[in-house]
Amino acid sequence: MGGMNKGAPIESWLSDMDGVLVHEGRPIPGAAEFLQRLQAARRPFLVLTNNSIYTQRDLSARLAALGLPVPTESIFTSALATAAFLADQRPEGSAYVIGEAGLTTALHEAGYVLTDIRPDYVVLGETRTYSFSQITQAVRLVDGGARFVATNPDPVGPSAEGSMPATGAVAAMITRATGVEPYFVGKPNPLMMRTALNRVAGHSESTVMVGDRMDTDIVAGIEAGMRTVLVLSGVTGRGEVERFPFRPTAVVPSIADVAAMVDDPSLLDRDEPTTH
Repeated sequence: MGGMNKGAPIESWLSDMDGVLVHEGRPIPGAAEFLQRLQAARRPFLVLTNNSIYTQRDLSARLAALGLPVPTESIFTSALATAAFLADQRPEGSAYVIGEAGLTTALHEAGYVLTDIRPDYVVLGETRTYSFSQITQAVRLVDGGARFVATNPDPVGPSAEGSMPATGAVAAMITRATGVEPYFVGKPNPLMMRTALNRVAGHSESTVMVGDRMDTDIVAGIEAGMRTVLVLSGVTGRGEVERFPFRPTAVVPSIADVAAMVDDPSLLDRDEPTTH
């Protein structure tokens, strides 16, 4: 798989955020240099996150506060991917949303009406304050025929205090109550990657996906036809890489090692994924 598109010049970059650029609210060493090199080389890039809590503007400001320069338009969240998907499927539809500003803003901007009266969709995203009454409402609406969509399947997410239940875990409650599985838009769904590629006007064969998880970032990158770089600064450890039936183009310790690849893309194809 790794040699699939060796040799195509690298035009654009997609990078996951948590575990790649930041870890528990701190920048990972080398992240700022990676972003600066991309901007200096004028390479189109997007920072991707499955987290749907924040708007692009909020995330850009949060990253800037950590010394990571990412323009608003270079941020792509599962909330934006979900809004793009719904606008494409059912333009100017309606949705009952459980989520925060990132999701409600994205749906509003996509022309959606947010309502609990016979909505086309129930849309579930990340939130810090799930209310039982909202979940009950979602269950009743899905039972009544609303289509069930969720921003991302992650069962837990990181916080400064430790892990907390995320969208996938709450979706499981609604599924258990209704028997209806949601359609998950975020990673590992390659739909999010393809939508991101369209945003950077990129082609899969000339785009690299950088991530810290084999089961979301890397598999979605491979399924979307991109070259992939796994950094070992997040979820997936070196010893786990070989357990998967697919492999990244390169495995490196951290984003600091990826920064050099921006200027010298041949480094990407030199790495044998099995090297220890």
